[in-house]
Amino acid sequence: MPKSHVKKGDEVVVLAGKEKGKRGKIIAVLTKKSRVIVEGVQLIKRHTRKSQQHPQGAIVEREGTIHISNVKKAEAQTAEATA
Repeated sequence: MPKSHVKKGDEVVVLAGKEKGKRGKIIAVLTKKSRVIVEGVQLIKRHTRKSQQHPQGAIVEREGTIHISNVKKAEAQTAEATA
């Protein structure tokens, strides 16, 4: 598995894609797929089955994955801006 420059809990900035410029905290790192899940970024809608929480079923909005190369630690971003 490749080593990553970010880990769970880090504050990151999205560098590329439709969510460019957004900041958030990493919820999970998927090392085998080289992807991360960032809080409040890349929201997708998932259709869920009927359950006790959702007796009729529901459309739930949650975070999707972003490639790890498209995120940068927020501390590095602010240091770059001040330099």
